Amino acid sequence: MEASGFTILIVLIVSFFISFLAVVSILKLSYAKKWFDPVNDRKIHDGNIPRLAGIGFAAAFFVVALVVHFLFLDTESNIRYLPCFLALFIILFFGIFDDFRPLAPRYKLLVQIIAALIVVIPGYMFRHIAYLDFGLLPEPFGFAITMLWIVGITNAINLIDGIDGLAGGLSCFIAVFFGAIFFTYGNNPLIVLFCVALVGVILGFLIFNAPLPKAKIFMGDCGSQFLGFMLALLPLLVRHESPAVLPVPYASALLLIPIFDTIAAVWRRIRDRKPIDTPDKSHIHHKLMNLGLSVLGVNAVLCGLQIILGTIVFISIRLEGLLSLYVLGIAYIMVIIFFSTIHFMNRAVSKKGLLEGQIESSS
Repeated sequence: MEASGFTILIVLIVSFFISFLAVVSILKLSYAKKWFDPVNDRKIHDGNIPRLAGIGFAAAFFVVALVVHFLFLDTESNIRYLPCFLALFIILFFGIFDDFRPLAPRYKLLVQIIAALIVVIPGYMFRHIAYLDFGLLPEPFGFAITMLWIVGITNAINLIDGIDGLAGGLSCFIAVFFGAIFFTYGNNPLIVLFCVALVGVILGFLIFNAPLPKAKIFMGDCGSQFLGFMLALLPLLVRHESPAVLPVPYASALLLIPIFDTIAAVWRRIRDRKPIDTPDKSHIHHKLMNLGLSVLGVNAVLCGLQIILGTIVFISIRLEGLLSLYVLGIAYIMVIIFFSTIHFMNRAVSKKGLLEGQIESSS
């Protein structure tokens, strides 16, 4: 099997329809069992909305990916990705458990570390920091960076899952650009098909989660953790003897929006002397809504920025040497400016609202 245009189209369509049917089944079951998403300080919805769509689209991905995996002509491929599937299953299983009976943060982190070790110990790790002769990472550093990468991205997608369609939309575009990069430069047809399958199952879910006018079902922690873990795996799924198709800065650039949002959240809680797992409404999507954007508008802005970031990464990989890093740096500078601008605009709006409230209360 090769990642031809016809194969890609078939995998995309099949993934979409299996995910669609699975999410419909979960939606009906959730209403029958009254499995609804609780409202908390990080979410903005009200009413009874089911939250377990992640079970549906993750199951759809497993079905399609495993079929593609075992039909692949390279017999070595039939066993070398099994640790990754096992780790994904562990993340999904405990994510489902967390949706029903929330795990303490330390236990959730422990599960993520165990799943990451299952992937990293067999050799799936970052080996290069850049496309340069001096870019080779010593194995201990590669191990540490990859562990931090997997656990960090898993939680970053989970944290940004705060409004209808955002985590799914961003993940879909990230998977599209991973697939495009592997298709064009990586010579990894099986990984391309994994990316296509991921895009297909996310689209099958987004039909029910898009803010038009509002979501009918959420992905839940099982879905957001599954997506985060899978996106973290994609740049690592290369042959052991090959360098990573995407060195660390390039892979990170594709996920800068959830990464920066997570860094900002951790910094806020450290600054305010609160536990790191404390929910709040100061994530990037909350700030954009505070500036007057609708849920649809926030999705348009952040997904638009994601498309720009993906395009910059795609172009930078075509270049060589330091020029490649210079172009890649544009992505980092752009996100720094974006997050800084939104932060200061939001602070100004909040101060204005506070002053107006004080004036009204005193009059």
